[in-house]
Amino acid sequence: MRRLLVGAAAAAAVGAVTLIVLPNVAQAASGCQVTYTTNDWGTGSGGFTASVTVTNLGDAVSAWTLRFGFPNGQQITQGWSANWSQSGANVTATNMTWNGNLGTGASTAIGFNGSWTGTNGKPTNFSLNNVACTGTTVSSSPTPSPSTSTSPPPSGGTAPALHVSGNKLLTASGAAYRLLGVNRSGGEFACIQGNGIWDGPMDQASVTAMRSWKVRTVRVPLNEQCWLGVSPVQPQYGGTTYQNAVKTYVNLLIANGITPIVEMHWNYGQYTGPSAGCSDVNATCQKPMPDAQYAPQFWTGVANAFKGNNAVVFDLFNEPYPERATGNTTTGWTCWRDGGTCPGISYQVAGFQSLVNAVRATGATNVIMLGGLAYSNDASQWLQFKPTDSTGNLAAFAHVYNFNTCSNTSCYDSTFAPVAAQVPFNLTEIGENDCAHGFIDTLMNWADAHSVGYLGWTWNAWDCSSGPALISDYSGTATAFGQGLKNRLAAVSS
Repeated sequence: MRRLLVGAAAAAAVGAVTLIVLPNVAQAASGCQVTYTTNDWGTGSGGFTASVTVTNLGDAVSAWTLRFGFPNGQQITQGWSANWSQSGANVTATNMTWNGNLGTGASTAIGFNGSWTGTNGKPTNFSLNNVACTGTTVSSSPTPSPSTSTSPPPSGGTAPALHVSGNKLLTASGAAYRLLGVNRSGGEFACIQGNGIWDGPMDQASVTAMRSWKVRTVRVPLNEQCWLGVSPVQPQYGGTTYQNAVKTYVNLLIANGITPIVEMHWNYGQYTGPSAGCSDVNATCQKPMPDAQYAPQFWTGVANAFKGNNAVVFDLFNEPYPERATGNTTTGWTCWRDGGTCPGISYQVAGFQSLVNAVRATGATNVIMLGGLAYSNDASQWLQFKPTDSTGNLAAFAHVYNFNTCSNTSCYDSTFAPVAAQVPFNLTEIGENDCAHGFIDTLMNWADAHSVGYLGWTWNAWDCSSGPALISDYSGTATAFGQGLKNRLAAVSS
């Protein structure tokens, strides 16, 4: 969605208690420091997500092995960014090919999901390459706060790793998987506006409310300058702080059985031509294409953050509209794929082939999604201009609102269906601006008949009369528009 809608509502707390455990820290001046943070759910037994940051305080290493022991019989169920193994209480994590080099003072972030019974005590006996990480008192867990109460993930498991096979997304077991859910706006605008990182709560209670709708996919729009920490983003909202907030939310979604789609929404570069959303060089509105200055850095960073975890899907850019600048669809599609100097766009463009290359250069094999022209509403030449991908893990998407050009079944049949027959196809934004759901009902009928996924815009407690908003509060109270999506997900999702 290219319009900025503003609003917020307080989150409601439901269910049993979630523990947000403060970091446990262990370190040795000559060895290493480990920060171990968990998000726990359940009473008496349950699951948890652990984020582990390993910092090398000794000599540079080209490979590493982290070891620790669980004090209460916990079991790892899924890990990422490391090769995880467990024997009894003893856990071993070794580096991936891309994060083995740790210079003095360098860190790497890894993590896992696990289960516990009785007590989820925190390990304290970390070692890196057989050098103990000791020297700092372990912090205690805080008392659970009723404001963060929740219930165990209703999905009964974590989100699956996905890959492309023909025109389907498949899980590791070979089961077909459709992306069904919502967008969660905020990460694209709050930080660049100096208002924080998110818009509204991004905690377990809000995710539990999503799961009550049977949401199993959440698209998370991001801001290029905020991820990179580029001025004028305030330090407390950008760079590492922003990146860690994104990682935490993505891991929370995965732990709740929800597929996260991370997406670059707003980017750097001045554009004042036809359909310009603003004249600002900064990432404060929708630009016609990604920029060559920062977009490759953004996607290299995001890919490095999530590679090895194919439960995360990458959406390279929100709503391209290069044809508005270049003057026609032929030059628009060429700019879309190849980038460079595009007529009518003052900045150097990062074409989608270059961004696919940037992601794959990190070793990431995550599914990559690409939208077409006309704010991702035109997929007519998507197959002709499809970038090459060494992994074969490319998928297509479109955005469809009642005010778009392609907003009827005839257009879906002529331009979307041929793409959906060749590659996985999803409608990653659907909506209507009348606070009703008659339009999306017809659209979802078409999508269901063609095995196409869809995501409603947006899970934000904004005024439905000012634009598509699914909820009126973060406990999941549906607007009249949102009720249509909620009803459909109840019938087709899980």
